[in-house]
Amino acid sequence: MYLCVCVPMNRKHVNTQTLKHILLMKKLLILLVSFTMFYGCANSQEEQNSSKTSAEPAKQEVKQQPAATATPKNNIRQSRTNSNVIRSTSRQKAEVNQVFPYDIDLKDADGKVVNTSSLLKGDKPTILLFWLTTCFPCKIEMKAIKAKYPQWKEETDFRLVAISTDFMKNEAAFQKMAKEKGWEWEVYHDFNREFRHVMPGALNGLPQTFIVDTNGEVVYHKRKYSTGDEDKLYAKVKELAMK
Repeated sequence: MYLCVCVPMNRKHVNTQTLKHILLMKKLLILLVSFTMFYGCANSQEEQNSSKTSAEPAKQEVKQQPAATATPKNNIRQSRTNSNVIRSTSRQKAEVNQVFPYDIDLKDADGKVVNTSSLLKGDKPTILLFWLTTCFPCKIEMKAIKAKYPQWKEETDFRLVAISTDFMKNEAAFQKMAKEKGWEWEVYHDFNREFRHVMPGALNGLPQTFIVDTNGEVVYHKRKYSTGDEDKLYAKVKELAMK
């Protein structure tokens, strides 16, 4: 920066002392301006440094926050997905024998696997009762049958096979009920859920009861349960057994 101080004068009337004063004033002004500029630049640089220092932690915090919250959300989503997955072990409908006694694997209350191709063979009318451990009407129907079953067996020669269609996650519940309820009839678990491929209506809505005659034909089918349905069921079985 250059400072120019112009003082109009007439050299003839200005003495040497006056010129010295003027030169001294110019030097003082130059020093004053230089000091002011230096001080201002120093303050400006200091403010810039301090603002950068304070801004850097803030940026780091902003970057770190998404990383801290992203992982839990992903974990929650993954765990929900895994908990909702149910893998089917059932064969395709075309692979299952559609003719009674079929060829479906079942498990008893002890986990022993038997196949219906041998299990359901016989020369007696057979009741197939399909149920679920979580189905309240199923429990009511089997309770009603349990009260009359001993008398039915004394009067008529037939088979009653109760088949649970529970998913495998409920296998323990099936085993517990089969052992604790004291049912006198045969109880099995369709653990691959393949009976829906061979029964009329694909077992949509439980309980469902079927009667299969000695020729392997379904001659009776009842969906859901109402009080007294067990008597109609037995009447049909008794009729078939007398033929």
